[in-house]
Amino acid sequence: MTGSRATIPPARPVIGEEEIAAAVRVLRSGMVVQGPEVAAFEQEFSALVEGRHCVAVNSGTSALQLTLLALDMKPGDEVIVPSFSFAATANAVRLAGGVPVFADIEPGTFNLDPDATAAAITPRTVAIMPVHLYGQPAAMDRIMALAEAHSLAVVEDAAQAHAAALNGKPVGSFGLAGCFSFYPTKNMHSLEGGMITTGDAEFARKLRLLRNQGMEQRYQNEIVGANMRLTDVAAAIGRVQLGKLDGWTEKRRSNAAYLDANLKGVTVPVVAEGAKHVYHQYTIRVTGDRDAFQAGLTERGVGSGVYYPTPIHRLRPFLTEDGSVGPWKLPETDKAADEVLSLPIMPSLTDEDLERIVEAVNEVAGA
Repeated sequence: MTGSRATIPPARPVIGEEEIAAAVRVLRSGMVVQGPEVAAFEQEFSALVEGRHCVAVNSGTSALQLTLLALDMKPGDEVIVPSFSFAATANAVRLAGGVPVFADIEPGTFNLDPDATAAAITPRTVAIMPVHLYGQPAAMDRIMALAEAHSLAVVEDAAQAHAAALNGKPVGSFGLAGCFSFYPTKNMHSLEGGMITTGDAEFARKLRLLRNQGMEQRYQNEIVGANMRLTDVAAAIGRVQLGKLDGWTEKRRSNAAYLDANLKGVTVPVVAEGAKHVYHQYTIRVTGDRDAFQAGLTERGVGSGVYYPTPIHRLRPFLTEDGSVGPWKLPETDKAADEVLSLPIMPSLTDEDLERIVEAVNEVAGA
């Protein structure tokens, strides 16, 4: 039981003195929106994605939406997405005027299944949007081959996967574009923000126009755009966090290795061959009564989270007009939604915290 010890939360955002000092410095400068800090953040983030063009925006969802808008989708155009993800993945498709088509996931990695993706392609398909869920890269080698064979764009939802890689190649460097999030609980953050990465210079310019009302020069609007700019305050915080990302990533991976070696009675995360998993979440599978399992952890002072209890295709906005689920048959998605439970994995965990997590999980699993 917890006694007097504080509960270990499932996640804990880092906002230290360096982040505060960076924000104050920018506030005092008077240059607070789309200025030198944003440009520097874009340049520095580029090193994470093999030197690709980087376009900073105000959220990870905006990154997805602007990227899909830049594809100039027509009504009825389809984008294949996993249903086992945060709703933003499919929301962005709808907001860009497209139709999300849901494909099932691989049971081990929780990521988009290339075989299910291949079966979902129709003459209306224009893009595939794999999600690097929980910090593990999707099967990008197979997905890229599939996209090339069918002349489809690939947009990587890398919101949870900063610095993840497959066979040494970083996420965000495979497809036409990669989309990252800097929400406070991500592996690095800027309070709120996002980044789009692309190897196509013209596509990057279009994204910059779209984020800034369609203009590069003030009052010289070239296309219809939006206001999805990142503030310099956010970019300054993001630059500080980016400098710490390598160390935090290794600590997450070390924490995961300890949990892998010591947890009993649950299914620990599967890591695909050649994958560098960065453990945005450390997600186990619990068979039986997950709610009771989670309650048992809470009683023992260990927080946890369920990401995601309801697959997107079962959410109200994506049901058919009569309120039914529609044509989707996604057994692995439904099974994962019933079984997943994410344990604390953040880099601030102490050795004592890790021991408490293991003790709690093993006690509850044993009971």
